[in-house]
Amino acid sequence: MPVVTVEDGTRISYALGGRRDGQPLLLIHGLGADTRGWIMQKRALGSRFRLIMVDNRGVGRSDRPEGPYDLAIMAADAIAALDHAGYRSAHVMGASMGGIIAQIIGVLYPDRVRSLTLACTAAHHYTWRRELLAEWADLAETRGMREFVLRNMEWMIGPRSLRRMWPAMTVLGPLAFNVPVSSFVAQIHAILGGDDSLRDELVNISVPTLVMVGSQDVLTTQGDSEEIADLIPGAELVVVRGGAHLFMVEQAGAFNGAATSFLDRVTANPVPARV
Repeated sequence: MPVVTVEDGTRISYALGGRRDGQPLLLIHGLGADTRGWIMQKRALGSRFRLIMVDNRGVGRSDRPEGPYDLAIMAADAIAALDHAGYRSAHVMGASMGGIIAQIIGVLYPDRVRSLTLACTAAHHYTWRRELLAEWADLAETRGMREFVLRNMEWMIGPRSLRRMWPAMTVLGPLAFNVPVSSFVAQIHAILGGDDSLRDELVNISVPTLVMVGSQDVLTTQGDSEEIADLIPGAELVVVRGGAHLFMVEQAGAFNGAATSFLDRVTANPVPARV
């Protein structure tokens, strides 16, 4: 996997995939997840686009510097990966924490963004979500990542799927979050370190934007996505029925269908370049 060294000396790893001649699509995943989190999207999106999939600092093959982290710096990490891959601009897709990072890119680096796809994410945190994330950090530090995953899968997967998949998830869930506790906690602190100023800037985003959420997402709810879609001019909202927070895996067909339909339309009718 290619690696780029960013300003503070951290090495950020990213993976390339999909069509070499396709338009670039920058993929940024969420808390504790690395490029493997896009496994259900690689074929569907890669058949149309050149994929640049970033390991956020702390996960995958990227360095794991001492925290806390900062989401604006993680946005700069993603832009550095895009530069290193040789692209001036790209379509940007972010999920969960990666969706917050994608919003920051849309606000701070508008000339680098061709379109935005924001999945299972939020523009700010209510008190209950801040308290929940703080509890997650404490649980991970005191009991480890396996215990965190086993106790909190209901926040990630819908109840029907969880009942059906529970035996497999007790094994695969902890493997999917195979991340050092220190990195996981540092990413949580990056989320908690954000403020509501991002929400105020979303009205300035002018690129085509798709906001997607699962109807059963209890972590970043449908209301969160409705708020983002209302704030970004012209944004489209897609609600995937029966999907929970990890609906890009649980409801991969619906997720991929909505994303590719949107991206096909915006690539067929590109936004004029900024002057």
